[in-house]
Amino acid sequence: MSVDLSVRLGRLVLKNPIATASGTFGYGLEFAEFLPLGKLGGISVKGLSLRPCFGNPPPRICETDAGMLNAIGLQNVGVEAFLSEKLPELERLGATVIANVWGDMEDDYVAVVERIGGDRRVAAIELNVSCPNVVKGGLIFGNNPTALGALVRRVRGATPLPLIVKLSPNVTDITATAKASVDNGADILSLINTLVGLSIDIETRQPRIGFTTGGLSGPAIRPVAVRMVWEVRKALPKVPIFGIGGIESVEHVVEFLIAGADAVQVGTANFRDPTISARLVDDLARWCEAHGIRRVADLTGTLKTRPRPEHRFG
Repeated sequence: MSVDLSVRLGRLVLKNPIATASGTFGYGLEFAEFLPLGKLGGISVKGLSLRPCFGNPPPRICETDAGMLNAIGLQNVGVEAFLSEKLPELERLGATVIANVWGDMEDDYVAVVERIGGDRRVAAIELNVSCPNVVKGGLIFGNNPTALGALVRRVRGATPLPLIVKLSPNVTDITATAKASVDNGADILSLINTLVGLSIDIETRQPRIGFTTGGLSGPAIRPVAVRMVWEVRKALPKVPIFGIGGIESVEHVVEFLIAGADAVQVGTANFRDPTISARLVDDLARWCEAHGIRRVADLTGTLKTRPRPEHRFG
């Protein structure tokens, strides 16, 4: 049986639902010796700023139980170097490129997006409005629906490309920021970004991360991510979603799809196995064939929930 792995997220059409998450796959070129970049549904590159950024001082990463804590600080080469040095090679290798962008203020985001404009080599733009390990920006937008809506509205006017907003899990109600994003022009949502965490060296009594806190990712956050994808799917049933958080196997991919994601982004697992994203494409095709699924898109949003029982008292 031939399986159709293609998925449509609004105007963004991907050959399969396996993409890589920003900050975990470099600019894609670093992984070209391990897997064919053109095989993946998409690559969300390291967050791009208007000028090169050196990031946070070390230590910037540490392993945690079932996950990883990082405070890289969005180190990147800047949008100009990306467009002139990275993007031509990505195009040559057949990669579907999602340009992740960030800034400290609204004007910074807009300037980066305007520089990318409608570049045909870029499939979509993803706004990082939710990074928990930079001093400014990030959480200011990601945690405030009003500020987020204003930012998305301005960026929407700066590019004709499909616009993705990457949501923060560090909120009381993720559907509020999801709705604010969509109401102001977002075409697609990606969720979740990392959770704020702290790890301490008990011998020195100092944080294991130089920034003190960092973003927690990996398998430990997957149930949280799946739950939030499900919540957003219920609140916004027609909005395309990338599911992100602790994906390490084809079963995890399918879990996100059933919860309501149209596609997924693989993140922390790339550090342990640089070939995993390509293998998941093949694994997904085999899983669908074994389960009689002809179109992977048919899995999206098929969760069968049970009625919640009322409290019983003696």
